[in-house]
Amino acid sequence: MKQEQFSTTIGDQTISFTLSDVAPQAGAAVIGTHGETSVLATVVMGKEDKNMGFFPLTVDYEERFYAAGKILGSRFVRREGRPSQDAILSGRLIDRTIRPLFNDKLRRDIQVIITILSYDEKNDPDIIALLSASLALGLSEIPWNGPVAGVRALFDPETGEVSYNRPAQDVETVLQKTGGGEILFAGTDEKVNMIELEGNEIQETTLETMFLKSQEELKKLISLQNDIIKKHGKEKATVSGIVFNEQLVADIRTQGEALLTEAVLKKGKQERDEALSDAMGKLRDMLVEKSYTEEDLEHFPLICDEFINEIVHKKALNEGIRVDGRGMDEIRPLESTVGIIPRVHGSSLFKRGLTHALAVTTLAPPGSHQLVETIEATSKKRFLLHYNFPPYSVGETGRIGSPGRREIGHGALAQKALKAVIPSQEVFPYTIRLVSEIVSSNGSSSMATVCAGSLSLMDAGVPIKKPVAGIALGVMTHQGYNSQTTEKDYVVLTDIQGPEDHYGDMDFKVAGTRDGITAMQMDVKIEGIDKDVFMQALGKAKEARMKILENITSALPAPRERISQYAPVIKITSVLPEQIGLVIGPGGKTINGLIEKYDIESIDIDDDGKVFISGTNIEDVEKVLREIEGMTHVFHVGDIVEGDIIKTLDFGAIVALGGGRDGMIHVSELKDGYVKQVEDVVKLGDHVKAKVIKVDESSGKISLSIKALEK
Repeated sequence: MKQEQFSTTIGDQTISFTLSDVAPQAGAAVIGTHGETSVLATVVMGKEDKNMGFFPLTVDYEERFYAAGKILGSRFVRREGRPSQDAILSGRLIDRTIRPLFNDKLRRDIQVIITILSYDEKNDPDIIALLSASLALGLSEIPWNGPVAGVRALFDPETGEVSYNRPAQDVETVLQKTGGGEILFAGTDEKVNMIELEGNEIQETTLETMFLKSQEELKKLISLQNDIIKKHGKEKATVSGIVFNEQLVADIRTQGEALLTEAVLKKGKQERDEALSDAMGKLRDMLVEKSYTEEDLEHFPLICDEFINEIVHKKALNEGIRVDGRGMDEIRPLESTVGIIPRVHGSSLFKRGLTHALAVTTLAPPGSHQLVETIEATSKKRFLLHYNFPPYSVGETGRIGSPGRREIGHGALAQKALKAVIPSQEVFPYTIRLVSEIVSSNGSSSMATVCAGSLSLMDAGVPIKKPVAGIALGVMTHQGYNSQTTEKDYVVLTDIQGPEDHYGDMDFKVAGTRDGITAMQMDVKIEGIDKDVFMQALGKAKEARMKILENITSALPAPRERISQYAPVIKITSVLPEQIGLVIGPGGKTINGLIEKYDIESIDIDDDGKVFISGTNIEDVEKVLREIEGMTHVFHVGDIVEGDIIKTLDFGAIVALGGGRDGMIHVSELKDGYVKQVEDVVKLGDHVKAKVIKVDESSGKISLSIKALEK
């Protein structure tokens, strides 16, 4: 096989790219390798333009079980099915990085497919997948303004060091430390256009340092790609995309400026939507009167949308006016309410303007955890966050079904934001499921989910370390409506709503506690942002976060001291690992018998011997606890025990010690002196105290003595 390899280093690690004829019919193909993790990135562009209102780019991230040497899937279908949540998030990550560098007037299908070929259980495929996709696009005939690069920067607060693309085990260790965090920076050699952060109250000043250091790594990776593209890249195809009628554009600008400006500046969302619809209808009628045909007006909605985009930008940049009249740093009206739904374990409603999130918390035994099985790991999740975005939340009809990429992405971001404050299993042994129902949306529903989620968790009595709040910021630049301009002015907007999200140049979400940041996500529609925009946005996000936290804590200052009466009670005990089989019993007979006898919910046992007993009635749970402690109690010579006489024999008496265990008092150990009959000293049903005088480890038999206790 013909092939050529290129490599560079990030920190102390080597990343390499192999060009070969492995996929000769694709537009371009690259095999990227990081350690022993390898991916195949291919890109293909369609042959004809499509008549549609958007740029048809798709990014598919394909995990292969063979990459990890595993045969996974259901028992009856041993092959890959729908993408895992991790695969969907990885595909979104690549999409969000490469999309801003395409001309959005392109109407040809462009498909990027990442296939994971091997996974070494150490090096995450995400970064090498992003780099390989970028290089493949750069080598292909597809018109694109890349390349791009990405790195994961890890900050350890104990050492103060920043390292790159560390294994998952290192990341988890650092995320346990206050002030630590991992952030993914992606972009060009000049600007950052995509950010993902998970942190444990990491500080803004730390992020500034990481931003600057990571840009140097991005430049190195992009330089290598440029060298490869210069040597092996194909000539870029000439693809016209959508071409607007210049006279129509001029007439829309002349006839529609006043109409569209007045409509877009209506303060209420519904009022604005209706005004824009009316304005576009009137404008269309004017154009028809000027002898434009329906065919001439094919691109009328797209031209109007571009013009509205320009109006929104210029109003903010030149006049300091936002579409709803707020100040640049002004947050929409806030409202927080808890305990609004009966019988559920915890509930809340958080409102920020017309964005409303209803959050519901459910507590369950440890055995209700989710088992996650991917090529990267098989793990248990005890904190689940699910985000739902029904069509009625934006006043539309639509299909209800399984969650899409948007729901999965927003839910993962909110879960990341709250993960740092969730108590450990040792502190709070429950499985926690938090569901966010977006009942109304007008911008940044994922950050509303974080706020509502904090309240709902506290209402359920989950002892979260601190409440978390989130806010979305945007930026308006001259490049956002004119890519050829050299004007550098920009304005950062706090709490962006629908039109500012749709027409704005950045969606910058930041979540955290009073003491630091726990999650961040940034997307842009322009080439990217520099350090100044990044730091200004972080500063404004912190101010907004403090105001929102005040509103949240005014509704509920701290977690409730007790969980809901409808939530299961959990009692914990521990047994020796070698006693686990005793508690379970043959075929689960013992453990299932206890569940049925006391009508409890479940008994879960960890591999280390920790036992979790769950049920709605605390008395029954405690009875099971005593039985398990009794059956697993390790008796030693000299222990003092007590119990009822359950049987008398010619040669002694049997004492129930609890948990199905018993001990034998020989007739000679009942009292000093001669005992003619056992019943002369003890009778059936008597409650006695005795001393352990012998334990037979092989048989488990326990010998007791009342006489020794008296002495």
